[in-house]
Amino acid sequence: MDQHKRNILAVAVVTALSLGAAGCSGGGTGANGGPGKGGANPATGNLGKVVGGAPAKGGTLTVLSNQDFTHLDPARNWVMGDMDFGTRLLYRTLLTYKAEPGAKGGELSPDLAEDLGTSSNGAKTWTFRLKKGLKYEDGSPVTAQDVKYNVERSFSPDLPGGPDYAARYLAGAEGYQGPAGGKHLDSVKTPDDHTIVFELRKPFAEFPYATVLPTFAPVPKSQDKGPQYDNRPFSSGPYKIESYARDKQLVLVRNPHWDPKTDGVRKAYPDRIVVTMGLKGNQIDDRLITGSGADASAVSWVNLRPESTPKVLTKPDVRARLLAESTNCTEMLQMHTGRAPFDDVKVRQAVQYALDRQSVLTASGGPALNEPATALMPGSLFEGGKQPDTLKIPPTGDVDKAKQLLKEAGKPGGFSTSITVSTGDKAVAEAVQQSLGRAGIKVTIETVDPSAFYDTIGDTKNRTDLTYTGWCPDYPSGSTFLPFVFDGRYIKEKGNSGNHSLFRDEPTMKRMDEIAAMTDAAAANKAWQELDGQILAKAPTAPVVVERKPLLVGPNVAGAFGHTSFGGQIDYATIGLKDPSKSGS
Repeated sequence: MDQHKRNILAVAVVTALSLGAAGCSGGGTGANGGPGKGGANPATGNLGKVVGGAPAKGGTLTVLSNQDFTHLDPARNWVMGDMDFGTRLLYRTLLTYKAEPGAKGGELSPDLAEDLGTSSNGAKTWTFRLKKGLKYEDGSPVTAQDVKYNVERSFSPDLPGGPDYAARYLAGAEGYQGPAGGKHLDSVKTPDDHTIVFELRKPFAEFPYATVLPTFAPVPKSQDKGPQYDNRPFSSGPYKIESYARDKQLVLVRNPHWDPKTDGVRKAYPDRIVVTMGLKGNQIDDRLITGSGADASAVSWVNLRPESTPKVLTKPDVRARLLAESTNCTEMLQMHTGRAPFDDVKVRQAVQYALDRQSVLTASGGPALNEPATALMPGSLFEGGKQPDTLKIPPTGDVDKAKQLLKEAGKPGGFSTSITVSTGDKAVAEAVQQSLGRAGIKVTIETVDPSAFYDTIGDTKNRTDLTYTGWCPDYPSGSTFLPFVFDGRYIKEKGNSGNHSLFRDEPTMKRMDEIAAMTDAAAANKAWQELDGQILAKAPTAPVVVERKPLLVGPNVAGAFGHTSFGGQIDYATIGLKDPSKSGS
């Protein structure tokens, strides 16, 4: 495609781009044909919807949230909404996604880099040249060495949870523990302040997509404060942090040294952005439905609650302010395959059959916004944009089959277990609890604040047997889904961020390596699709629901749309207000 001129990218990526894109940990998935297809949705109309017309410059945009961010440190930021917020407002990356609704939001755009990068040595070496005039919030220059430093600090054991593309692909990265003590990666070279070169251990034609991730944002060594950097990332983007009271409020103001001439993506319309945290979901919905006062200039961070949907859909003026873009992710019930009784495949298969996905779907928003999942990868990674149904389990489950499998596993009376969910998913957990209970599996529910959820389930020694979470491809390739969710070689004791079933299966890992080495794009795509069904039959997880992300915005908000590459979250690069004078700033 035209955005890849000057690059040597595999046909696999170019072909897959027509499918749309997404990214990493997060809830929700693409329904009704995948992102950017323009398919009608009974609740919200067409995909690619933009609310409010063209924004004006100025005013205060308020974000109403039930939670704090999981991480804003770019070395640790790997949750959909957090990545959107961080990379669109606070820091820039080598490349980024275009700020456009629908399928165009999956196209790459230069950010810190002058172009989309140049490959050599059979796609094992990638070189990026930084633009001139890039500055931090204090006016100091952004350098290639600062990008290298953040890539290196992403390996630090005290900064867990971030993207691990660097660990998977950089040459000589095995056993590297970060820049402490002056240790550096020889495979990341900075011949001058404006050039950065990555030497990979194997060909990786999709590497430009990896440089969209926060790992490839700059952090000057002089500003690094280890784990405390989470509280105050140093800005290279259009906004800087004025104040941050954890779990209460984050206030962003303009970074006077951000030069829009160097930035073809971000518009930075508001003067201030205030994130108000700790609100109840029903408070957020009711305030935005009413849309008066400062709430007219507010947006929701969290999904519209299912019980609020009728209040929105029955009022045309409110319904017009509802976004529900595809998230392009699959939500799954993850089972701890390394611990009894879930080390027995028959027990895991019993869970797959006992699960009432229709009930979970209802609990997570109903059929107007969701549909049951029938595969692991989202539909956008399959031919025709639709998940296959290889197991043929009815949406409401098959309790008799589940009981039979439990009997074969030596547990005819069932067993007791527990599940960890985010507080916002309690209704979903209750639906899981009731449906598994039909087969004699007694589930205790443990809820965790959303901002601590991934750290909690990432503690592999102390987590519960079951968790409920989703995964989204970082870009449109099976290589960004199945290896991250099911490759046992990258499981971490703490900060485990992908393989939440703790699945270690040698034939699966061998097949992943074989597919990754394929040079025929069509053959690789087909192989990932086949491997999806093979893993599903081994039952490390039960795919549950594919969703859109329903978000309500206030009547004074303009330029709002759900970005498919950020899980359907509002794109903060181009949002603003119709009338800034009415925002209370």
